[in-house]
Amino acid sequence: MRWARHAVPAAVTALAALAARDLLQREHALRRNFPLLGRARYLLESLGPELRQYIVAGNNEERPFTRDQRRWVYASAKRQNNYFGFGTDNDIEYTPGYPIIKHRTFGRAVPASTPTIGHEVRLPSAKVLGAARRRAHAFRPESVVTISGMSFGSLSGPAVEALNRGAAIAGCLHNTGEGGLSPYHRHGGELILQLGTAYFGCRDDRGRFDLARLKDVVAGAPVRALEIKLSQGAKPSLGGLLPAAKVSAEIAATRGIPTGRDCVSPSRHAEFSDCDSLLDWVELLAAETGLPVGIKSAVGDLDFWTELADLMRDTDRGVDFVTVDGGEGGTGAAPLIFTDSVSLPFQQGFARIYPIFAERDLHEQVVFIGSGKLGLPDNAVVAFALGCDMVAVGREAMLAIGCIQAQKCHTDTCPTGVATQNAWLARGLDPASKAVRAAHYIKTLRRDLTKVAEACGVEHPGLIDTDAVEILGGRTSATPLREVYGYRPGWGLPSAADRQAVVKLMSTEAPQGGSAPPSPTAQR
Repeated sequence: MRWARHAVPAAVTALAALAARDLLQREHALRRNFPLLGRARYLLESLGPELRQYIVAGNNEERPFTRDQRRWVYASAKRQNNYFGFGTDNDIEYTPGYPIIKHRTFGRAVPASTPTIGHEVRLPSAKVLGAARRRAHAFRPESVVTISGMSFGSLSGPAVEALNRGAAIAGCLHNTGEGGLSPYHRHGGELILQLGTAYFGCRDDRGRFDLARLKDVVAGAPVRALEIKLSQGAKPSLGGLLPAAKVSAEIAATRGIPTGRDCVSPSRHAEFSDCDSLLDWVELLAAETGLPVGIKSAVGDLDFWTELADLMRDTDRGVDFVTVDGGEGGTGAAPLIFTDSVSLPFQQGFARIYPIFAERDLHEQVVFIGSGKLGLPDNAVVAFALGCDMVAVGREAMLAIGCIQAQKCHTDTCPTGVATQNAWLARGLDPASKAVRAAHYIKTLRRDLTKVAEACGVEHPGLIDTDAVEILGGRTSATPLREVYGYRPGWGLPSAADRQAVVKLMSTEAPQGGSAPPSPTAQR
């Protein structure tokens, strides 16, 4: 009990000193007026997100991902039961904009009866990337699901390694993000190398793009395509800043920048200044590397897209793929006005871009990749119906490897070691085990997409058309997706040749049916 006799006076003294400090400080009026008690307000404020997430909020109230959505990702990543019981708790009847997928009673494809069948199903892209422009290294992506661009620097090294290992297991592409190709990207996963405004990893000492260094990077890693990042949904037209404290020797070596100095990404590219010079650069990169080359952009002003499509139609230059990023997409940090209000959300943005290409008969020559909360099956199905050939998953992949939506990506204090450069926090993430979870999630998403496609009577999600989805306007009205966005018949689908090719591929991969053989009566 001796310690108690000393501890109590010490605690009282400490509290008195804290109260005196509160009374004398001038920064916080609440603490100055209510010493000690005022601190409770800040404590509750700091604990608010956790209290709401685990105690207060309902299954569908949280953003950016609801509890139900996170639960589906977590269960899928752990290969646990990801079914939901007792019917939907979404307010379908009274939610305008709610998508309904229309199943077919009869169709070419028949869903397998066993729920677990299809985890290992192959789900390749319906289009061959780079084929339309005859790139030397054109290829058909083995997975319609890719891992979106998230840089080493924004994510920890173990997180990037887990995603790359997971991509290798799942057989999908992994986008490096604009931070360059790091050692953590070299664990078996095939890559899309993203080129941002700072040209990290392929720049000279003055920060200028260096073609020779790019070719060296491509030659030394399994890079399958190049993506020129024009903008991203969460902060279009903004550059980026990695503070000096985060620029470790490892990040500096990956990006080709000095250690311990602020790392700035400009808001615009220096290698081109309009659509004409952009296409010149695209063709230069494709000619020098043989790789398919595409662009990634959020959607705002449509003049850029119209001019780009006109030039592609009228000249022999063009991009091989277009990644459309929705304004609801995520990032480590951005001003609130940009995350909330700049750039169109995915559906509206994509549905404005696709017709620009389709009206010029370019839609069958371009591979369209969608991004922006498309790692959830319902969102992804709508994206495929609108004309996406592939979907890129970012935050959903983060959830699969341990993210708990703490929303502390910008503070370097991510508690699960995903979005931090704090070595102590990052050590908690085991790349080997989390890679398996990332792969399980990707395979489950592909399985669900395959099963929904078969329910719609087709073999592949890329064959789901806009008439297969209706958008509810409330309890008493619904409008086909085609009419909502003014699509013409046939828009949103690959070419006839690509449809035929992917049907042939899927007919040898996806298990069909599973019921008993028909009776003699039915065979008459």
